[in-house]
This record gives sequence, structure tokens and C-alpha cells, in this order.
Amino acid sequence: GRVTDHRINLTLYRLQDVIEGDFGELSDALLRADVAEQLQQLAQPA
Repeated sequence: GRVTDHRINLTLYRLQDVIEGDFGELSDALLRADVAEQLQQLAQPA
């Protein structure tokens, strides 16, 4: 199975791992996307 987060365009083919509590790859991708968004907002002129 797969897990998809359309907000950050991420698809993982590790549904069973996520169901069992292995969120590492998913949470890392979400964190990277959040940091990238914050940096982009800081780079915009006020």
C-alpha cells in the first residue's frame, strides 16, 4: 500500500510501516517542506 501527502507531493509505498508507527520518512519530509516554506516567506520583501 501507499501513503500520499498531496500538500508536499510525497508518496511512500510503505503503508504497513506507517501503520506500525514508523513515521520517520514521512515526518522528515513534512519538516523539510515546512522549513522550505518558512525560508521562502522570510525571503519575500516585507
